[in-house]
Amino acid sequence: MSGLVLKLAPKERVLVNGAVIENGDRRSRLSIVTPDANILRLRDAIHPEEANTPVRRVCYAMQLILTGDIDPEEERLPMLRRIEELSQVFTDPDSRASLAEATDAFLQDNYYRCLKSLRALMPREDRLLAVRPS
Repeated sequence: MSGLVLKLAPKERVLVNGAVIENGDRRSRLSIVTPDANILRLRDAIHPEEANTPVRRVCYAMQLILTGDIDPEEERLPMLRRIEELSQVFTDPDSRASLAEATDAFLQDNYYRCLKSLRALMPREDRLLAVRPS
């Protein structure tokens, strides 16, 4: 059986197709076999007040698509533009690979993989913002 396997800590929450599910008192393991389920661990979620940098804003928008709060068809062109804007700043090979993967995943409607690829840029952005001149 293929699919996504979630290993949840006690009391950990996960969003599955718009429903928040909380684990019980013990560690558990869930197998998600529905191929197009929208899943987000709430501990990994970006909250609106945390979307305060360019990469985090794009990740937050992608997260809203993943959770079904934004229509992906309406957001298709704006999201591709946002990813393109990030490619103007992140020019190193690793970042370019992450952005290319994010674009490919988005075009294939694989929003989880797109978000994962975009989140890979967050540590780089943090380093860039930490060394920027005042």
